[in-house]
Amino acid sequence: MFDVAILVLAIVLFSVLAFRGVSAVILGPLVSLLLVIFARLPGVETMLGPYMASASGYFKDYFFVFFVGAIFGAIYEETKAAKSVALMLSKITRGKFTAPLIILITGVLTYGGISGFVVYFVVYPIALQLFRENNISRKILPAAISAGCWTFTMNGPGSPAIQNIIPMRALGTSSTAALVPGAIGSLFQLVVIFIWLEYRSRSLNKQGRYFIDDRLTPLPVDEMESEMAMSEDIPNSYLALVPIILILVCFNGFKMAVELAVLIGIVVSLVLFYRYIPDKKAGLIKLFNKGGGNSISAICNTALVVGFGGVVAQTVGFEKVIAGLQGINISPLWFVAITVSVAAGVCGSASGGMGVAFDALGSTYANMGVSLEYVHRISAIASGTLDTLPHQGAQITLLTLCHLNHKEAYLDIFITQVVVPVITLFVVIPLMNMGL
Repeated sequence: MFDVAILVLAIVLFSVLAFRGVSAVILGPLVSLLLVIFARLPGVETMLGPYMASASGYFKDYFFVFFVGAIFGAIYEETKAAKSVALMLSKITRGKFTAPLIILITGVLTYGGISGFVVYFVVYPIALQLFRENNISRKILPAAISAGCWTFTMNGPGSPAIQNIIPMRALGTSSTAALVPGAIGSLFQLVVIFIWLEYRSRSLNKQGRYFIDDRLTPLPVDEMESEMAMSEDIPNSYLALVPIILILVCFNGFKMAVELAVLIGIVVSLVLFYRYIPDKKAGLIKLFNKGGGNSISAICNTALVVGFGGVVAQTVGFEKVIAGLQGINISPLWFVAITVSVAAGVCGSASGGMGVAFDALGSTYANMGVSLEYVHRISAIASGTLDTLPHQGAQITLLTLCHLNHKEAYLDIFITQVVVPVITLFVVIPLMNMGL
């Protein structure tokens, strides 16, 4: 019991320090070292061995996924192609359903190849302007942005997200594994989150909570006063969709590696939108520098937390938790869901948790006698449940970007990205047990 309690305390400490704003760059090594000490593991050997092996292995395996996604995102941000897509969708909704609209904008961009770890920076200025124009409370702004990249677009069939790539490489499955139940699960998530955020928008308005709200952390003056020009020179909306569609076709239709598919999208977007890059050649260099910097920041933050998961996997407490789960008489698919969820919660990262779970239990998953396609899809959905506890680095980054704190905005993040994915498992697993 003491060994398990150490793990729980480590995760609680991780959450508290993250809540206080401590960077994942500090948290990963620091909490890992404390866990090493209290779990009585060999210090130097564990930090230089399992910790660095997990962190560097994640970096080696997925750097180029982050890199091309960040470059693609920088192109869409700097050329205003993302804004063009947003304005097209905004015209379709005619100024209604503002918060759910942000889900769709983020979803289109992330399903189209922009890394979920950097799409925040692309979507935030657009989302802020739409919330301002329609006088919607900023309390739900972070949830609207992150729900669009960390739910149905992260775990849905055909997604180029890293959470769909990890099980592909670990299990040898395709990007569209468990297509029918996976698609139903994605649609379920989209509909329920859409309804929740629209309900919250109207409920907050009835309470007198609007865009300008003295009860929230104030925006910087430049963001409070900035406007999204509707008449500026931006790419054609339909043209802006071409690289996105091309990436999906290359990735799912021609079965290209996700890195190559997004690279093709980068080349095509540069050809189509080069005239919209400010300062042309100098702007192009700035664009690549920005995308490259974003990719390094995103993958390092995640990899250092994955290292913590690598240390966790060495502890007696982790072995006891896994042994306890294996001793419970539950279906194989629920075993996958629970173990991946727990690993994601430990790491505060969906992809990091999947990496830890597949490293520790990959052979177990493969030999349970159930379809590997089902294992693939369930692990992708389950990874997006407990990962979104308060210590998740991506949410801390987003809250900082939105100038809000956990107390102000975490409730809607919790509902849309913990509660809804958990309920989705109760929808999808029975469908799989029926053979769909």
